[in-house]
Amino acid sequence: MYEAYYGLSAKPFQLKPDPHFFYGSKGHKRAMAYLDYGLSQGEGFIVITGEIGAGKTTLMRNLFAKLESDKIQAAQIVTTHVDSDDILRMVAGAFGLAFEDASKSVLLNRLEQFFRQCHAQGKRALLVVDEAQNLTPRAVEELRMLSNFQTSEASLLQTFLLGQPEFRKTLLGGGMQQLVQRVIASYHLGPLDAAETRAYIEHRLQTVGWQGTPAISDAAFIAIHAHTGGIPRRINTLCDRLFLMGYLEELGAFDATEVASVIADIQQEFALPEDAAPPPEQEQHGVGNETAIPAPVQTLPVLENMNERLSKMERSVVSILDAVKKIVSTPRARKTPEEEA
Repeated sequence: MYEAYYGLSAKPFQLKPDPHFFYGSKGHKRAMAYLDYGLSQGEGFIVITGEIGAGKTTLMRNLFAKLESDKIQAAQIVTTHVDSDDILRMVAGAFGLAFEDASKSVLLNRLEQFFRQCHAQGKRALLVVDEAQNLTPRAVEELRMLSNFQTSEASLLQTFLLGQPEFRKTLLGGGMQQLVQRVIASYHLGPLDAAETRAYIEHRLQTVGWQGTPAISDAAFIAIHAHTGGIPRRINTLCDRLFLMGYLEELGAFDATEVASVIADIQQEFALPEDAAPPPEQEQHGVGNETAIPAPVQTLPVLENMNERLSKMERSVVSILDAVKKIVSTPRARKTPEEEA
């Protein structure tokens, strides 16, 4: 795709979290400092919140890349709306323990024995819970109960909770006081400012060998920040499409005009079709009165893995265009007089 066209060694704006591309903004550095501090304490809970795409998972991948496997036994789970028993099964499975058809008491016993075995080997168990906003209060309470496993001198499990901002509402709700008292550090990861957005883009490009081509104007950087709000995942999505357009149209520079064009294309692709627009309010006549009943609000269906689907579509389009270019550029063989006759 555009990587080869612009002389890049890899795709700079991939959506998959990759510690190789980690950019230490002011917020990300502070969040990482809290995580490092938590590791040094070896107990309690660390809570990191942030908007969707703010870089929480990338932050954790960067932390995992630095962990010493001979000292820390780490496991990560991504939660959905699960009950208290299911969260224990997920934790057991993440640490490689059998959990099928096991009762709650059996799961707790297996987990405690595993944590004690880690301690005997000189290791500490670390559990990372991603998408913590999906946890029910009862599931959060089960995680707190796991923190009760300890020896006379040390805790056997430490837990990092990563979630969207609404997770803080769960923590501030009733019955969470005991867990909150065990939170040794908490940090909210905000968006990048305009200068950081530019530095973030340039960092990712330089990581894959960018030499200034395509050039990106000051106005383009401002337009990218204005549209994405400084959220890294949104920046990646927009810049990936921008570079794809640059490849298809053979551009050597991007200005605000190109950014606006890509934004318009994206908005048009996911706009509600005209024939699917909600109909005007319909009136329903009752006995002795007249009540206007609005039609149900129609919404776009949830598109799972939308970015992955877009990538597949883009690859297909690029393959077709490459094939067309080859056909157009290949000279036709001249017919012989016998063939023309």
